[in-house]
Amino acid sequence: MQMPVLDTWAPGPAPAAFTPDAIACLAADVRTPLHVLWDPARRGLGIASGGAPAQGGAAGYPRLGTLPPLYPEWLGDAAFRAAHRVRFGYVAGEMANGIATGRMVAAMAGAGMLAFFGAAGLPLARLEREIDGLQAELGDGDAPAWGSNLIHSPNDPTLEEATADLYLRRGVRRISASAFMALRPAVVRFAFAGLRPGADGRPLRARHVMAKVSRPEVAAQFLAPPPGDMLDHLVRGGSLTAAEAALAAHLPVADDLTVEADSGGHTDNRPLTVLLPAIAGLAARLAARHGLPAGAAPRIGCAGGIGTPEAVAAAFAMGAAYVMTGTINQAAVESGLSEAAKRMLAAAGPADVAMAPAADMFELGVRVQVLKRGTLFAARAAQLYELYRRHRDLEALPADVRSRLEGEVFRAPLADIWAETHRYLLARDPAAAAAGDADPRRRMALVFRWYLGNASHWAVAGEPSRQGDYQIWCGPAMGAFNAWAEGSFLADPARRGVVQIALNLLEGAAAITRAQQLRSQGLPVPAGAFRFAPRPLRP
Repeated sequence: MQMPVLDTWAPGPAPAAFTPDAIACLAADVRTPLHVLWDPARRGLGIASGGAPAQGGAAGYPRLGTLPPLYPEWLGDAAFRAAHRVRFGYVAGEMANGIATGRMVAAMAGAGMLAFFGAAGLPLARLEREIDGLQAELGDGDAPAWGSNLIHSPNDPTLEEATADLYLRRGVRRISASAFMALRPAVVRFAFAGLRPGADGRPLRARHVMAKVSRPEVAAQFLAPPPGDMLDHLVRGGSLTAAEAALAAHLPVADDLTVEADSGGHTDNRPLTVLLPAIAGLAARLAARHGLPAGAAPRIGCAGGIGTPEAVAAAFAMGAAYVMTGTINQAAVESGLSEAAKRMLAAAGPADVAMAPAADMFELGVRVQVLKRGTLFAARAAQLYELYRRHRDLEALPADVRSRLEGEVFRAPLADIWAETHRYLLARDPAAAAAGDADPRRRMALVFRWYLGNASHWAVAGEPSRQGDYQIWCGPAMGAFNAWAEGSFLADPARRGVVQIALNLLEGAAAITRAQQLRSQGLPVPAGAFRFAPRPLRP
C-alpha cells in the first residue's frame, strides 16, 4: 500500500525522532505541532517538531501528516467549559462537613476551574456564613464559577427544602446534588426557579444542577424532565410559576450529570469502564425519547477512582465532558480536614480502604468507603450495625458487649450518650427526639449514629485522643495518587495545593493522550511516554 505523502519535510535544527525514546521525548511537548514522517532508509515512522517544507528538492523526509497541539484546556467538552465559563473541564467535588472549604473553592475558581463547597453536615447558619464569604470574594457563581452541595437527607427531608430555600434566597447559581436515591422536589425547585424563554425560543436556566449518581435508575430521573405531578405540586405550593413548570416539562432536571464510580464516601464501588458507557447510552436514549433539542441533553462527566493522569486521560477517552475529583483533594492544603488526617491519607495505598455504615443512612444499611489504615473506625462501625441488626434495643445487648462499647468505642455509658443525643435532637430535630423516646430500636440507632457522626468530626477537628476512630472518606484513588506522587514535590502534603494537583493531572492527561494518538497512528511509542512525573506548574 502506498502512503499518502503531503510533502517533503526538512526537520530543521531539531532532528527528527525515529527511535522510541526520542519519540517519547518529543511527544511530551503537548503544545507544539508534531509532524509524522516516513524514513525510507529505516522503513519506519518518526516525528519532528518545527521545521518547514523542503524547498527546491532539498533533502528531507516525506511528511504523512501533522498532529496539532493538545492543550490541557481542550480536554473534555467545550460546551461544558462554555456553559460554566471555566477554562478546564475539571471539577473539585464537594466533601461534607466543610472539608471542601471556601478557600478551596476560591482557589479553583481563580484558576479557571469549577468547585463545590462541602455543605453536607453543616448547620444552615454556618452554611450561610460560608456563602457570604464566597459571594464577597467571587460573586454569585456566574463568573467565576462555583457552587455548593445539596445532599439527600432521608432522615430529615425538611433539611433538603431548607437548604434549597437558602440557595435560592442567596442567589447561589450551582448545586451538586448528591446521594439522592430518588428525585426530590427541592432539586426540581432549584433547577427550574427562574426558568424563562430565550430570544431564540429555547428555555434559559437561571441556575445549574450537577447531579452525582452511581445507578442508572437514579440517573434516569435526572436525565429526563421532572414528573408532571411533581411540577403540579410545586406550582400549587407557589415554588414554581405555571410558566416555569410549562418550560420545565421539556427539559432534563440536570444539565450536567456526574457518573460516580469507585469513590470515597457514598459509593456502589462500580467500575468506571462499565458505569460510564451504560449511563451515557441511557442519556442518549432518554434525550431521543423526550425530544430534547440539540444542546439540551445533559453533559456526562465522571468521578470516582480518579487520582492519576492515566485515570483522567481514560475518562476523557471514554467521552467524559469533565472529570470530578474528591478523595485526593482532602489531602490538599486548602482542605478542611485536620493535618493529622491529611498525613494518614498521604500514607495510604490503593488497598487501604474499607466499607463502613453511613451515618446519614445507618438504618437503611447504606455504606460509605473510608480509610482503613491507621484507624479502627470501619471495624467498629461495622460492629455497631451488626448489633443493630441482631438486637431489638440497647437493653438487649449482652453485658460484656455493652461494657466493651462503653469502655472502648463510646468511652461513656450508653445512657449518657443517649442523653447527649436527645439534647442535640431537641434543638435541631424534635421529631427525631420524640421517635427515639417512643421506639427503643430507633433510640439504639440514634445512639450508634452518635459514634458514626462524631467520628467524621473528630477527623476534621484533629481530636488527638480519637485518632484511632477517625472516619476519613477515602477511595482507592488516594493510594494511586500517592504512588504517582512518590519522589516528586507532591509527595510532601504541605505542597499539595488543590490547583497544583489539578494542573498536574490535566497536564499529564494531555501528555498521555498525545502519546496514545501517536501510538494509534502506528508509531513506536514506548510505555515511558505514558508516565508523567508531577512538577510545579503555573495556571
